[in-house]
Amino acid sequence: MNTRDRQKRFDALVRRYADDLLRFGIWLSGDHALANDLVQETFLRAWKSLDSLKDVNAAKSWLTTILRREHARTFERKRLPMTDIDNVVVADQVDLPPEERTEINLLRKALLELDDKYREPLTMQVVMGLSIAEIAEQLDLTESAVMTRVFRAREKLKAKLDPDPGRDGNVHELG
Repeated sequence: MNTRDRQKRFDALVRRYADDLLRFGIWLSGDHALANDLVQETFLRAWKSLDSLKDVNAAKSWLTTILRREHARTFERKRLPMTDIDNVVVADQVDLPPEERTEINLLRKALLELDDKYREPLTMQVVMGLSIAEIAEQLDLTESAVMTRVFRAREKLKAKLDPDPGRDGNVHELG
């Protein structure tokens, strides 16, 4: 592959997946600046090993795996200061009415309280849009294990968000 074709292929990957990777990086790290750094490192590593990507349909999983590994490397190198999630202002909430902001904050809080083994596959499915098979491959689990974890994560979220579903006769559905 010549340099021009390589650059076109890489540019197409960046345009198609940069936003998804940033969202996933924010969910993983809880920090927008760190997520930006993770995405930059992901694309740097992707550029260096672009020739190893044989199947373009696998690009999203390939890039997500790189990002997850970069996130893990961050904690191998140094301990980063933590930010209280309650103090983070998310720009997309500005135009929302107060009741919707409260619901989003409650959902985020409940999601962050889940064990990693439940939170990560659910986040990969909902935020990244990955299939069960892609999640299973990335987490080195069977597809049935991923389906079980996603199901349990949703059930745990339901229980946290509505601990008494029988009080009004309605069970609230998430996603």
